[in-house]
Amino acid sequence: MSLGLSEFLVFVDESGDHGLQSIDPTYPVFVLVFCIFRKTDYARQLLPGLTEFKFRYFGHDQVVLHEREIRKDTGDFAILRDKTRKTAFLEELTELIDSLSMTIIATAIRKDLLKGQYKYPENPYEIALGFGLERVHRWLARMQGHAGMTSVIVECRGRKEDDDLELEFRRICAGANFQGTQLSCEPRFVPKAANVPGLQIADLIARPIGRHILDPTQRNRAYEVIERKLDRNSSGQVKGWGLKVFP
Repeated sequence: MSLGLSEFLVFVDESGDHGLQSIDPTYPVFVLVFCIFRKTDYARQLLPGLTEFKFRYFGHDQVVLHEREIRKDTGDFAILRDKTRKTAFLEELTELIDSLSMTIIATAIRKDLLKGQYKYPENPYEIALGFGLERVHRWLARMQGHAGMTSVIVECRGRKEDDDLELEFRRICAGANFQGTQLSCEPRFVPKAANVPGLQIADLIARPIGRHILDPTQRNRAYEVIERKLDRNSSGQVKGWGLKVFP
């Protein structure tokens, strides 16, 4: 690895709306997911694995996997209206995610509780970003010490939103965090059209986490796979490590 660069890449995506003005009672949660890959694993496992998966179902690799479109069978995923094909598609996609060497850190903001408990609640995205970056930094420190700047890949959402996010990102990394330390993370914004595999995996992972938080008793095959990849402490505890729920 080149001097000063991290061995890892981090991909970030979300589930749910981070606004507080109108909260969807069926999904009152905002989830921000950080998927961490060692670069060698990303290149040797995810890139060829996802490409071959797309070849099998679409004949090319230009389709961008998007959880909402898959769930609703829209756009390129209209082929999944055939139940047999959709079952096979989801099972194979779940197996692919299960096979990946990656660590997941997720932060979830219960917007209904946040609005109910705080008179002037902070922006859920900014809260989730802070919790997530702190935990990503802690994980990276365990893996490689504090050496190396790690790229955190985020999907573009719009010029103003991206500018606001980058400002908050850099503020957190400059020391506006729980430990008051500098975090060795650098934001990289890419458009959805860039067809980045790591971002697609993060997108697929976010909603199952949100569904599990809202109803832990409901069978959730996707979450069962995700849970095995969540960061945990030396005692095996996920809560507060790979999964932070607030408040």
